[in-house]
Amino acid sequence: MPPLSRWYFLSGQALGFMQNDKPVDIVYLWVSGDDPNWRTKRAEAERKLCGHKRGAMAVYGNVEGRFRDNDELRYSLRALERFFPQHGHIYLVTDDQTPEWLEASDQITVVDHRDLIPAQALPTFDSGNIESYIHRIPNLSERFFYFNDDVFFGAPVDLSHWFWPGGIYVGWSDEPLVTDEPMREDATALENACRLSHQWLNQQADFKPVATYEPTFRTFAHSPRPMRRSALLALEDLAPDLLTRVRSTTFRTWDKPTIVSDFVMRWALACGTAKIRDFSHVHVSTGDTNEKAELDTLQDSVGSVDFFCINDTTDNAHANDPRLVQVRQTLQNMFNQSSYFERKTPVRC
Repeated sequence: MPPLSRWYFLSGQALGFMQNDKPVDIVYLWVSGDDPNWRTKRAEAERKLCGHKRGAMAVYGNVEGRFRDNDELRYSLRALERFFPQHGHIYLVTDDQTPEWLEASDQITVVDHRDLIPAQALPTFDSGNIESYIHRIPNLSERFFYFNDDVFFGAPVDLSHWFWPGGIYVGWSDEPLVTDEPMREDATALENACRLSHQWLNQQADFKPVATYEPTFRTFAHSPRPMRRSALLALEDLAPDLLTRVRSTTFRTWDKPTIVSDFVMRWALACGTAKIRDFSHVHVSTGDTNEKAELDTLQDSVGSVDFFCINDTTDNAHANDPRLVQVRQTLQNMFNQSSYFERKTPVRC
């Protein structure tokens, strides 16, 4: 493996100036948990899990809320069109699915898991596994934004707030600090990802972080993730052990947490190819008792908040649960104009 200092140069200082005047592409992960064929596949995969793997499943790793489509993607695209109309190509990564409302367009490409992930590793229902392959999308731009479908731009996008000539800007979440200890079975994937990233960095005896790096035990905000393709390609050679672990999962497991949503950014901070920025953002959890107040706050903030996330924490609730209906209605109130990417069909509320 090449020395870490060499990878710092290749993926940071030299390649960081590439394509800064090129369009910035968008990558979404999307799934529809209502699709009968997909549900059969998921049930069969769960049935085949051995006892050890079943016991290693992460907290909330296989609940309905993890896979539910509550029309978030439709409204995230509306927000994208409103706040970042100069975006590049859009790639929608799915498991043999396409939203029924999606209009065919030369501006958006549906990428099947089979086009990115080796056949022997499929199926997988772990977004942490799937997202570890997104930089392999053919023709993807050097700079791109990675979205989960429950993340939205909330104000006009200034790319200089997300990218700088040497790298990217990232922001912390408002969640409490993560304890400095080994990964825990009862912890969230992002908490364990934070622990795993620190553990890996501490084990690299020949790696000296830049002077500005502070090993902070916080999780990153649920945001549009600014990414550089060259850095992700470099990490395949730099940290194959981490990628092998996360790519071995069928469902999210507590001891193999996501690395794209933590390690990639923490490694960039340690190398000096990422900087912390204080983004304004709102995070709504649909299962919270104060969900209505959170949605009201969000609705008042649209246009002035950099981004927001509506995290589906209703777990195994029915699709017509009032909390989910309230989310759809709020999103419709905020973004009531159909995007270029929609067929002209009624919106479900």
